[in-house]
Amino acid sequence: MPPASAAENHAATTAPTNPVGAVVDHALELAPLVDGHNDWAWECRENRAYSVEGLERGLTTDTDIERLRAGRVGAQFWSVYVSDESLGADAVQGTLEQIDWVYRLAARYPDDFQIARSAADVESARSHGRIASLLGAEGAHSLNDSPAVLRMFARLGVRYLTLTHVHNTTWADSGTDEPVHGGLSARGVEYVREMNRLGMLVDLSHVSPATAHAALSVTTAPVIFSHSSCAAVTDHPRNVPDDVLERLRDNDGVLMLTFVPQFLSPDFAAWFDGPRDSAAPTVTLDEVIAHIEHARRVAGIRHIGLGGDFDGTDEFPVGLEGVDGYPALLTELAARGWTAVELAALAGANVLRVLRATDAAFAAAGNGTPLLVS
Repeated sequence: MPPASAAENHAATTAPTNPVGAVVDHALELAPLVDGHNDWAWECRENRAYSVEGLERGLTTDTDIERLRAGRVGAQFWSVYVSDESLGADAVQGTLEQIDWVYRLAARYPDDFQIARSAADVESARSHGRIASLLGAEGAHSLNDSPAVLRMFARLGVRYLTLTHVHNTTWADSGTDEPVHGGLSARGVEYVREMNRLGMLVDLSHVSPATAHAALSVTTAPVIFSHSSCAAVTDHPRNVPDDVLERLRDNDGVLMLTFVPQFLSPDFAAWFDGPRDSAAPTVTLDEVIAHIEHARRVAGIRHIGLGGDFDGTDEFPVGLEGVDGYPALLTELAARGWTAVELAALAGANVLRVLRATDAAFAAAGNGTPLLVS
């Protein structure tokens, strides 16, 4: 065999030692990782009396600053959530307290977090090495059926509203309650139109298929599912059926796939709904990826994202036990042949496109004539 040329020797010494890792690195240069749903604010309400002290590392929660950095999270929709057992003024107050916690988090750790209201704000935070902090309100019960509260949430920076939580609202059916509205009531239709006017994203996680179809028939803006998976893979009422996924193509919306084990695995769902008198079945990255790849096949690569729901449930798949798990997921997808451009679309580019489509309306949220006054 002839001796290697100088060029061949140079190529051998400069070739990447981890080509899959290089694909992930390139993907996260193309777009930040944007997670659609994290309940850290609720966790800190329940167990830390809303303190923002000592959040750097070593927590027993799914989230801390060190793990957000290790997970390469570039932007986070923080869920500003209260249980839908809280109603009326209590729900409004609780949501405002959640919003306040996110603002205090960013003020306490200004090198790590930056409040974001737009796609441009996300890019600004990224350029300064900070995690963009967006707000999403989980459940329209937090409005106390007041369009004025909706408008004030928009002024405070709430970028999406989940139309229901586990129970129906007065104008929309949840996927985990007995239907009473046939999807959206006439007032629910008006709420969707007012959200479009405000540039606030309609979040269809938690809603029934009938509600999702009704909202998709009304909305003039892209929708999101902030933390759901695929009903065709795991038949769970929190998951999205294929006939809804298909409509995301025309709507230009995004399903942000979640890591909640009972939504991913029929075996885990059966254990979760039973007496839980045995060890929980193991849920793996393979099951997460089965949902991601199904959504890609049905809705298309432009219509998928990630919404982990960390600190929103007790168990997570092996390798995705906390916010530091995202690189493992992206690395596995790259190993299966996903390109950097495809990974970037999933990681954040798609949901940033949806934000950009609604940013102008959101920036003008305090202007114009309301479509729904009271």
